[in-house]
Amino acid sequence: MTTLCGRVLITGASSGIGQALALEYLKSGWQVIACGRDKARLDAMLSAHPRYASQLSCLTFNVCDRLACLETASALDGELDLVILNAGSCEYIDNPRAFDGKLFARVIETNLVSVGFCLEAFLPLVAAKGRVALMGSSAALLPLPRAEAYGASKAALAYLASTLRLHLAQTGVGVSLIEPGFVRTPLTDKNDFPMPGRIEVEDAARRIVSALSNGKDRIQFPRRLLWPMRLLALLPDALWGLIAKGSLSRQSA
Repeated sequence: MTTLCGRVLITGASSGIGQALALEYLKSGWQVIACGRDKARLDAMLSAHPRYASQLSCLTFNVCDRLACLETASALDGELDLVILNAGSCEYIDNPRAFDGKLFARVIETNLVSVGFCLEAFLPLVAAKGRVALMGSSAALLPLPRAEAYGASKAALAYLASTLRLHLAQTGVGVSLIEPGFVRTPLTDKNDFPMPGRIEVEDAARRIVSALSNGKDRIQFPRRLLWPMRLLALLPDALWGLIAKGSLSRQSA
């Protein structure tokens, strides 16, 4: 379990879930290290919340740059009670016959390879009873049309979280996997399909903070979306394939 008020580092904190998490932890009295590529957005967050100036520090670097991650970590003083590796992106494969290998590599690098760089850099700084949280997705629960790149990256993160948890068990460091459904963020605002059960980003942040404070290893929400997805995942592949193809046809109509 994380401490009541500690020190948390959050990647992808310049917008969306990452920014909402940073603000939620600041309200709770934590020291927050907000990381992102967009210095202007991080500065804007600091300017918009001057009362948290003594609690909030902002670091600008690209999580896909291994050396930048290592240099950032080497400049930090003291231990971290919690690291939330939230940075990520989402792009879809629209034409599987003309598979976009560059798009695939880009998503895998941003959502998966960068996590490896951040683990190398920041895991040694995590306190003995601290915790690392990886931002997965409910998309990893079952195969979805157009999600070849995004779904593959999040499925790999789920496996990474499970194996890392086993490997770190004797060190006292916990590992959480966060698997939200649809959350209203600038990323999901770009989606061109129905998003059942989509929740507000502030709601998502509160749920995540509460679950992490209780030492939850797997954080899934909202239930009204997750339970149907779990049930669909139990269907035979052929039946789910027919349902998914029908959904894709309706989107294309």
